[in-house]
Amino acid sequence: VTPAHQGRGAGSALMYAALGACEALGEPVVVLLGDVAYYRRFGFDAAHRVGIAAPDPAWGEHFQARTFATWRPGMAGTYRYAAPFAALG
Repeated sequence: VTPAHQGRGAGSALMYAALGACEALGEPVVVLLGDVAYYRRFGFDAAHRVGIAAPDPAWGEHFQARTFATWRPGMAGTYRYAAPFAALG
């Protein structure tokens, strides 16, 4: 959301819609790289706490995960971007 339009709830509405869709589709986890204070309100926590390692350890607490009912600890590991995205870096 552009700075001029922040604080009106649009970003939160989008996050709740996206997370709700992920949960309804049976996805086990959503991971992201972002502001810890902002994403905490949506149930995100440092990904390493559920056993998901960031591709870049320097990301630290900013690499976050939100698990859903289908999450199982055996799904943990090092996060890898899909090939088209990995090729960008």
